[in-house]
Amino acid sequence: MTVENDLPGVRRRRIKVGRRVLPYILSLPALLVCIGILVPFVTAAIYSLQRYRLSQPWARKFNWGENYLNFLSDPDFWNTLKVSLVYAGTTVTLELMLGLGIALLLQRRTRFNNFVSIMLLMPLMTAPVLAALMWKLMTNSGFGILSYLVSSVGIQDFRWASSPDTALLTVVLVDIWVYTPFIMILLLAGLRSLPSQPFEAAALDGVPRTFVFWKITLPMLMPYILTATLFRLLDSIQQFDIIYAMTQGGPGDTLTVFQVEAYLNFFQSTNIGRSAALMMILWAITFVLSNIFIKNWLKLRERAN
Repeated sequence: MTVENDLPGVRRRRIKVGRRVLPYILSLPALLVCIGILVPFVTAAIYSLQRYRLSQPWARKFNWGENYLNFLSDPDFWNTLKVSLVYAGTTVTLELMLGLGIALLLQRRTRFNNFVSIMLLMPLMTAPVLAALMWKLMTNSGFGILSYLVSSVGIQDFRWASSPDTALLTVVLVDIWVYTPFIMILLLAGLRSLPSQPFEAAALDGVPRTFVFWKITLPMLMPYILTATLFRLLDSIQQFDIIYAMTQGGPGDTLTVFQVEAYLNFFQSTNIGRSAALMMILWAITFVLSNIFIKNWLKLRERAN
């Protein structure tokens, strides 16, 4: 009788222990992810404060910020910063304009529009490296279809990614082809989720469509635009695969963005300290941009409430 009476108490204690342990078990994957992020980050931060070359491991020592100070007088660093910002700004601006335009065209829920929106997602499902190699073949001066089309309209010997004057244009086109569907689908979801009452009232009052777009649609869509812009801006400023697959950062230093410059410093120059310092500066830029966009997004959310 005593054992039977104690069974409910044992079960209650097990349930209490299980409830106490369950939050720690559920948070374990998040903890492992944090460890997987923090360990490389801390390692890079330490390396960035060292004079460390793989070719001279015996000369490894802390220089306490000398790598960062050298950037101030290094023209290669300022070129990398300029190229990264120009590339990110150009791609995000064009992709945002194209994505918004396509989303507006596909706003109505029809079978045709749904089919087109699905088909437009195909480039997004292609790995960026494969997309870059496809475009590299299409822009080949000997047999590329794009080179043939350009020559058919009178532009002869268009050098695409092999010329410093057109290399940026070429990789921007590849980036637009791959990532515009990402912005399009986000903005299309935002447009279709907007309340219909303001638009119905504007239609009854005979309000011009341009006024409806600038004064109703765009302000209501702004949280979605900020979200899409943030994701694409952070990805564009860290671009590596498309640029390296197309040009390896060239011709010359035309497309040496942060990731490519850090890669070249690490694997070609074996300068781990400089490479890590470049990545830490890139992290600082993305951190600042994230904070700016998140603060603006929170302000828009407060106004909406």
